[in-house]
Amino acid sequence: MENTGIRRRSVVMLAAAAALGSQSALAQEYPSRTIKLVVPQGPGSGADATGRQFADFLAKYLNTSVIVDNKPGANGILAASTVAKEKADGYTVFLSSVSIASFNQHLYKKVPYDAINDFTYIAPVVDASFMVIASKRSGIKNWSDFLKKARAEPGGLTFASGGLGNSTHLYMEKIARDLKLDLRHIPYKGSGPALMSVVAGETDLMCVTTVSALPQFDAGTVIGLAQSGEKRSARMANIPLVNELAPQMPALPGWYALVGPAGMPADVVKKLSAAVIAFLDDDQNKKKLNEQFLFPIPGTSEQIKNRAQQESKIWGDLIKTLNISLD
Repeated sequence: MENTGIRRRSVVMLAAAAALGSQSALAQEYPSRTIKLVVPQGPGSGADATGRQFADFLAKYLNTSVIVDNKPGANGILAASTVAKEKADGYTVFLSSVSIASFNQHLYKKVPYDAINDFTYIAPVVDASFMVIASKRSGIKNWSDFLKKARAEPGGLTFASGGLGNSTHLYMEKIARDLKLDLRHIPYKGSGPALMSVVAGETDLMCVTTVSALPQFDAGTVIGLAQSGEKRSARMANIPLVNELAPQMPALPGWYALVGPAGMPADVVKKLSAAVIAFLDDDQNKKKLNEQFLFPIPGTSEQIKNRAQQESKIWGDLIKTLNISLD
């Protein structure tokens, strides 16, 4: 019996050693073929521009070919569920977002992936800058005017969004609830039409990506009330940060991160994470990202995974309170 037990333990140990050896061999030869980067939005979108910029850099950094596979649809669910089913070998990776990692499981009754357990979080990539803007017709000139008018006219001020459950919707709802304001939501089919409604004075307010709002702000067709981030943009030095005006507010939900299927080998994750860090450290890449008001957020896989979980709690609680369901 004792010899049998020893033999069994030896078999287990040999199997474990073989598994470790195969993972090590995979990492040493990785990459030996084309890597596919899945992007959850269509060509020409912000995520697509970032994805293609990273794909070009990754191809040079790892000396391999990298293709971008656009899979728009269902708020990123199509792309995420596709990647979750792929082999965890590092040859299919994914530019995930806060919507995919922290919103969808609360907005939809049935999401065909587990936002945390079905993925390997590789590295954070960028934060998208947002602005809170007002229409010129609203008579609001600054943040103080906004608060006074909102409190004097409960339910009187309207805010536009790119759709129910969109980040442009949820962040304005968060502002309203944290500051005890009564604002009226007007959803549109996309952030573009929503922004134009503010320009036209059909709605009073919006929280929108800076890269979208800036041309209108520069043209003087909207009023800038606040901007996201930890440092004021040089192009908008007179517009205060949300953190200055409402320090209790959580970070604006606009990040992207590189992820892959669950169970990727640690050495492969390390190679890809190093590629992201090198990408964000490259001066030319930083310049191009900053021009799109995308700010590098170098960090670890654990940091972005923890952020996804923390923001899932913050925004999930709000979605539940608002009783939003997109099914």
